[in-house]
Amino acid sequence: MPSNRTAYLFPGQGSQHVGMGRDLARTESVARRLWEEADQTLGFALSTLAFEGPADQLQATENAQPALLVASIATLRVLTGRGVLGAPAFLAGHSLGEYSALVAAQSLTFADALRLVRTRGALMAAAGKCVDGAMAAVMGLAPEEVAAACAAEGVDVANYNSLEQTVISGEAAAVGRAVERVKQAGARRVVPLAVSGAFHSRLMRPLAEEFAGAMKDVAIAEPKMPVVCNVSATPLTSADAVRRELVEQLYSPVSWVRTLEFLRDASVGRYVEIGPGNVLAGLAKRTLPGATVATSDGLLTAVGG
Repeated sequence: MPSNRTAYLFPGQGSQHVGMGRDLARTESVARRLWEEADQTLGFALSTLAFEGPADQLQATENAQPALLVASIATLRVLTGRGVLGAPAFLAGHSLGEYSALVAAQSLTFADALRLVRTRGALMAAAGKCVDGAMAAVMGLAPEEVAAACAAEGVDVANYNSLEQTVISGEAAAVGRAVERVKQAGARRVVPLAVSGAFHSRLMRPLAEEFAGAMKDVAIAEPKMPVVCNVSATPLTSADAVRRELVEQLYSPVSWVRTLEFLRDASVGRYVEIGPGNVLAGLAKRTLPGATVATSDGLLTAVGG
C-alpha cells in the first residue's frame, strides 16, 4: 500500500511561547473567536497571557496547557478553512496534544477540553508542589538502556520521544542517580527539564482519581477520526477508551516512537504538526526517514498567513 496518507500531530507542553496565536487572532476571525471563547470559558484573559506574557506566567502548567490547546485548534481551523491541509487518516497528540487531537476528532468539545486541560494543569502543578520531582531528557542512549537505569533507581520513563531521546521522570534525588547511571552507560547528553513536577511518572498516579472525577460529567463521544493514543500507541475507538486514556496518560509514558511507527505501518507518509513550534516535526524526521513532514507555521507562511 503506498504511503500517501496524512496524519496531523499536535504538540504538548514545552512548545508554548509568548506571542503564539497573536498574529492569527489579529487577521482571522475564526481564531479570534476561539480565544474570546477561551477567555470567557476560563474566566480570565488567557489570550492576553499568550499574546503578551509575562513568560513566567505562561510557562505555569495550568496556563500553558489551555493556551497551547487554543493555539493548536485555532491554527487547525484556519488551515482547514483555507483548504490547504487535506483530510487526515489519523490524528495524534503528544501528552497535552492528545486533547487537541480529540477536539479535532469531535470526541471532546472545545469548551470541555479547555476546562479539562485547565484542571489537568492545575492538578499537575499542585502535585509538583507536594513532591520534589524532576525530569530530564537523555540523548544518545538506547531507550532500553535508559529504562534499565530508571528501574534501578525507582524512576520512570516519561516520554519515548525518539530512538535517540528518552525523557525520565520521578523524585528529584532518584532522577539525579538515574542521570549518573545513564551517563556511565554512555549517554551523549542529559538535559534537565524546566518543569513543575514529575509528569508521566508514578508520582502523578494520586491525581488519577481526582481527575477522573473531574471528567465524570463531561460528554465524550466516539472519535470521528482515529486518534492514536499515547499509552498504547493504538487508535482510540470508543468514548470509554478515551476516558480511560485521559486518566492513564497522566502517569504513563508517552509512547511517541511507537505512535510514529504505527502511523508508518498504516501507510501514513505525510505528517503535519499543527500548533506552535516544530518539536514533533523534528521527531518525525528523525524517526521516519523519507517521510514528508510539514509544520503549520510553514503552511501558513506558504499561503501568506
